Amino acid sequence: QVQLVESGGGLVQAGGSLRLSCVGSGRTFSSYAMGWFRQAPGKERERVATITWDSSIRNYAESVKGRFTISRSNANNALYLQMNSLKPEDTAVYYCNAEDRKFEWGQGTQVTVSS
Repeated sequence: QVQLVESGGGLVQAGGSLRLSCVGSGRTFSSYAMGWFRQAPGKERERVATITWDSSIRNYAESVKGRFTISRSNANNALYLQMNSLKPEDTAVYYCNAEDRKFEWGQGTQVTVSS
């Protein structure tokens, strides 16, 4: 099983940037398509971005397209999310997981964007 630990969240003003990181331990996730997900208060968890195992295909939710960039380092068993031009509606707890959500969820990292 893979244990996932997210980091890099924080409080930022609208228009600012953050870079989230996710590191896996216990087992490599290099052969899996991975994704970033987020959950805002009172809302369901939603998929934000996904990336294939070889980084050849990346997909984004319409709400973040052009502002967020997903990337990975299989050598480091790590997943990243560069978030630019942040908006208050991006405020949520962000999680990483396999694209099909097969791994146990980590604790996530809080992103708060002030207006």
